[in-house]
Amino acid sequence: MNWILPANGKLYDHASAFQKWGFIDWRQNNRKYQVGDIIYIYCTRPYKKIMYKTIVEQINLTVNETVNDYSFWTDKNEYYKALPGMYVRLKLLEQVNTQYLTLENLMNNGLSSAPQSSIKISNEKLLAYIEKYMNDNYYRDTFPDSDETDNCVEGAKTTVYVNRFERSSIARQKCIESNGCYCHVCGLNFEEKYGAIGKDFIHVHHKIPLSEINEEYIVDPVNDLIPVCPNCHAMLHRKINDKYLNIEELKSVIK
Repeated sequence: MNWILPANGKLYDHASAFQKWGFIDWRQNNRKYQVGDIIYIYCTRPYKKIMYKTIVEQINLTVNETVNDYSFWTDKNEYYKALPGMYVRLKLLEQVNTQYLTLENLMNNGLSSAPQSSIKISNEKLLAYIEKYMNDNYYRDTFPDSDETDNCVEGAKTTVYVNRFERSSIARQKCIESNGCYCHVCGLNFEEKYGAIGKDFIHVHHKIPLSEINEEYIVDPVNDLIPVCPNCHAMLHRKINDKYLNIEELKSVIK
């Protein structure tokens, strides 16, 4: 069975919870979820789009069997209200941030109205549409940390996950919302330079090389990622004397 589940980002930081654990424990609310069900999470205002694909990993969990996610609740009163009852564990499969999965486009392809509670997807056209665009359109806007990408991630599951999160459009969006949509090396703003065609265009760079990240490390998209233009991004991934330049060092080069 496939479902759409609404989520309010003003109450709970879903992106950070998924980043930490790779799953979320959600109030079951008498829904007849089954292990193996697919649940697409629709994020309400300000996003108003589907942003996560999850799979039901466990059902009928008591609060004592769930993780302590108190720190991810913006409204602590809502946290305490959510404690009673049973929970379902939703394992993250995909995370995206694409205009194709906005409420308007979903309604143009079979969704009847904005989800107010968990709903089954019975419309095959809608399901096919969601699956078509459940991919990360910003993957192309990043560079690997070296030309030996396979060696960088071989046998290191945590590094693979960090690598994926860096390339996540959700992590990218959080980075840009905090740091601005311009190059932090040369100052280029694509919208100012090219007009409408350059709106929202920028790369994001991982300030700490993935090869230096240990297994306990969790990427912070606000502090660990930085917006840069493609040219400066390419230069940040070239070595001088067997060393990568950081943002400030590259700034000094171009002055």
